[in-house]
Amino acid sequence: MSQRTANAQALIQALDLQSHVEGGYFRRTYQADHREMLDTVGGPRYLMTSIYYLLTEQSPVGQFHFNHSDIVHFFHLGDPIEYSMIHADGSLETLVMGNDILAGQHLQMHVPGGIWKASRLLEGEHGFGLISEAVSPGFDFADMEMGDRRKLIAQFPQHRMLIEKLTRDAD
Repeated sequence: MSQRTANAQALIQALDLQSHVEGGYFRRTYQADHREMLDTVGGPRYLMTSIYYLLTEQSPVGQFHFNHSDIVHFFHLGDPIEYSMIHADGSLETLVMGNDILAGQHLQMHVPGGIWKASRLLEGEHGFGLISEAVSPGFDFADMEMGDRRKLIAQFPQHRMLIEKLTRDAD
């Protein structure tokens, strides 16, 4: 095992992270259970939840997925992470989270609900990238849809290559 892999594994253990369905690793760190639940179209939700989210060389992609809630991302450490967001009108927005703010990287980023989002770990010296996400209304898997490659390509054919790169083949 390389030192980079060992460091990523040490973070997974230290933060008690589990595999995430979209790729990478996560753990819920907070839910606003001291507040009244919010009524949403999908049912009652916490006012806010937060997670750690880690991408590694072994799991470098958070596949395209759709969330109904707003999410604020906070970069912590490691290599930069590139986010690709496809808006309802088909426009593509790409941002890089990382600690080199003078090079245009972002320490925090807001992604409104209703956007298809994917992330990928960029090359770097660490072999991992660690962020946190604060979600409001609080995250519930019922409010998340994993991207279906064929459906996304049919809806956004101009982004075919990116969608193929950042989704799993359903076959």
